[in-house]
Amino acid sequence: MPDGAVDRVPPGQYVTDGFPVLSAGPTPRTPLAEWTFSVRKGGETLKSWSWEELQDLPAEAVTVDIHCVTRWSKLGTEWRGVSVDTLLGQVEDDARYVMAFSDGGYTTNLPAEDVRGGKAWVAFGYGGIPLAPEHGGPARLLVPHLYFWKSAKWVRGLELMDEDQPGFWETYGYHMYGDPWKEQRYQGD
Repeated sequence: MPDGAVDRVPPGQYVTDGFPVLSAGPTPRTPLAEWTFSVRKGGETLKSWSWEELQDLPAEAVTVDIHCVTRWSKLGTEWRGVSVDTLLGQVEDDARYVMAFSDGGYTTNLPAEDVRGGKAWVAFGYGGIPLAPEHGGPARLLVPHLYFWKSAKWVRGLELMDEDQPGFWETYGYHMYGDPWKEQRYQGD
């Protein structure tokens, strides 16, 4: 383990220098001219951005550690993206939960407080270059304080919800929250 990394690696995890590619199906490849990101509530679109409009929003460079439910951790990853705070700041919103939805039908649920307050981004850059499709490009949700399945690949929007509902992996037995420090991998953890 790298020097100084012990306090950065949750229990049951090992550090990797690689960036493993895991997905539940084929890699979607949406042309940027057709890509949008939307915030919805009750199936109604409250706000939507084209790729160009998203790129015009203030972006941030973020360096974070990420932790996969399959037990790997990657330290000091470098991302570029738009804060979810910036996006949600453009809609009237008091939802307690969000459901990230993605190309390919993937979804993941999150408490709204876990995507606010500088905790989450719509990331479109990794390591100084555009985010590769196999890692979720053109954009993925980045929620680094939770297991990485909560950082939905190929993200296309957030559905605002008053009640929590399971997303894709949660319906197959993954934990509803996914805190790596509490080893919340599966239901009952």
